[in-house]
Amino acid sequence: MTYVFLAEGFEEIEALTPVDLLRRAGEKTVTVGVTGKLVTGSHGIGVTADITIEEAAASKTNADMIVLPGGLPGADNLRENAIVREFISRADRAGAYIAAICAAPRILGELGLLEGKQAVCYPGFEKYLRGAKISDAHVVRDTNIITGIGMGAATEFSLALVEALVSKEESDKLRKGIIA
Repeated sequence: MTYVFLAEGFEEIEALTPVDLLRRAGEKTVTVGVTGKLVTGSHGIGVTADITIEEAAASKTNADMIVLPGGLPGADNLRENAIVREFISRADRAGAYIAAICAAPRILGELGLLEGKQAVCYPGFEKYLRGAKISDAHVVRDTNIITGIGMGAATEFSLALVEALVSKEESDKLRKGIIA
C-alpha cells in the first residue's frame, strides 16, 4: 500500500503524478487528506482524498511507501502534523520507502532521516537537509529514501517510485507509454 499525503497548499503535479503512475503500475495507492477529505492545492485545484489521515491511522495498515509532495504551504502543513510525522517514523523503522519531492525533503532532514544519504530538494531548501549529501540530480534514491527536486521532475520522480516498488521493467514500460 502506498499513501500519498495531501495537505492544504500541496503542489498538484507532485502529488497526482505519483498517484497516476503507481496506479498504472498496479500498485494500491491511496491519497490521504491531512487537512480534511477535500484538499486544495497551491494553485487552487481541489482534490477529494480517498481517505482522511484519521482513517489512515485507524486502519493500522503498514505502508510499503509514503509519498510527501512539496508545494507551500503544503509541505509545511505536512511537517506540522504529528500523525504524518508518526507515519514517517513508522515507515522508516519498517524499512518502507519514503519519497519526498520539492520542499518536502526538508521534513526528512529535520527528522534526521537523511544523515549520510544522498538527497535533493527544491533549490534553497538544502540547509534543512541535515546530514545529507546534496546531489545535483533531479531524483535520488538512497536506500529507502527517494527525493526529487521539484515539479519539473515529477514524472522522473514517479517513475523512480514505480521502479522501487514494482520493477525497472515496469518503470521503463510506463516511460515508453507516456513518451517521457
